[in-house]
Amino acid sequence: MTSTIAPVRHPEPRTIARVRVPDAARMRALRLEMLADSPLAFLETVAEAAARPHEDFRAQIAHNIRSGLAAQFVAVEDGRFVGHAGGIVLAADRRVTVIFAVYVTPRLRGTGLVGDLIEAVARWSRDERRPELMLEVVNGNDRAVRAYERLGFRDTGVRVPHPTIPGLTELQMRRPA
Repeated sequence: MTSTIAPVRHPEPRTIARVRVPDAARMRALRLEMLADSPLAFLETVAEAAARPHEDFRAQIAHNIRSGLAAQFVAVEDGRFVGHAGGIVLAADRRVTVIFAVYVTPRLRGTGLVGDLIEAVARWSRDERRPELMLEVVNGNDRAVRAYERLGFRDTGVRVPHPTIPGLTELQMRRPA
């Protein structure tokens, strides 16, 4: 008797939405998860984020929405935020959107969710007439580099010091929006 094993399928959470002020509590929870899971990838520590009052998260989201210079997108599964990618205008070059705080919860990595999030930022960038995307990733984070390469990003050769951890460098990647 032969048995056929069905392939494992991941659930399709895949509601991608722009973060709104009422989302502050869920955004804070995701931010704490992000920092605990990938401390080198972000600019604050879990302790720093946990110490920030809830109102700070609300105020930052409201500021991003009002300014029009930044947008945050989340993946939602059963009401829970399971991924994030943001975009912000590069002050030195208004034609570039800098992608920041890209994260997918561990159990959904490799499912294509990062591409959905990046595409949401790219769409926003195009709508705002910014034709280029740029991001920086810790040098040595090969999994992230490969994921970004699959999404069309190319290493520019530019290396910059990590903004908060001495001795680490980040590599810059770019692609058309």
